[in-house]
Amino acid sequence: MISRTDVEAAWGLIRPHVRRTPVIELASGALGIAAPLALKLESLQLSGSFKGRGAFHKLLASKVPDAGIVAASGGNHGAAAAYAARALGHKAEIFVPTVASPTKVARLKTYGAVVHQIGAVYAEARAASEKRAAETGALIVPAYEDPVVFAGAGSVALEFAEQAKFDTLLVAVGGGGLIAGCAAAIGAATRIVAVETEGTPTLHEALKAGRPVDVKISGIAADALGASRIGVPNFEVAQKLVRDSVLVSDDAVRAAQRALWEELRIVAEPAGATGLAALMAGAYKPVAGERVATLVCGANTDPGSVV
Repeated sequence: MISRTDVEAAWGLIRPHVRRTPVIELASGALGIAAPLALKLESLQLSGSFKGRGAFHKLLASKVPDAGIVAASGGNHGAAAAYAARALGHKAEIFVPTVASPTKVARLKTYGAVVHQIGAVYAEARAASEKRAAETGALIVPAYEDPVVFAGAGSVALEFAEQAKFDTLLVAVGGGGLIAGCAAAIGAATRIVAVETEGTPTLHEALKAGRPVDVKISGIAADALGASRIGVPNFEVAQKLVRDSVLVSDDAVRAAQRALWEELRIVAEPAGATGLAALMAGAYKPVAGERVATLVCGANTDPGSVV
């Protein structure tokens, strides 16, 4: 299981290649939340989401063959892998399911990747990507089930803890890479809360069962939080260090997206607003004096769907 030391080492390696994203601090009562709130705008990260951290770490920590890299993604990881590959001079082929956001697919192409839309869900796109890697010898860059990837993702928590003081960090969960990295980085001293939509309860169901299990995926955040099974190494970290797991409705996520835009002029994709949705809807209720924080972890959406 990875540790804070692993995340610190990853951060040192990727620091010259990623953006230090800003933090907004809001007083208790803002957005209807009865606690001071810190928002880290990882939506402003290179390629539009936190995924760039893990992608750069995987490529910098690996020997990339002439065939380049292959990745499967709901969109954000693919964009990050394609961006990192282009920045470091490697070829990239990205496989996305047919539910992937057109905005995300378009961004992939602007980064010079060969894009394949295959399968109705992420698992089918992943199977196709693995077949392609076996044919070409390309390096597979996993979206989440890889300690090298989520050690890079966890650097966001170390950076956030330098920028703001908080007792609790709410983290949106898809395949579990972000929350595993954040928990490994700061979970020993900070309460880590997993947030998923009711249609994507991958970690929530795994924690109930005591092991990774398959779940049916649907709803507003399916393109980004749509892993049907939590990653095994990710679950090992989460089971030990995640203190709570809550679910929010699609309507709550939409309300959080609107609030971010209307109150703060921040565009967030559904996954990026999921942590905030838990606070606004009361799925997670801070106790008196608790300082809470969450990540606006992605902005790869059609702005017209938010405004």
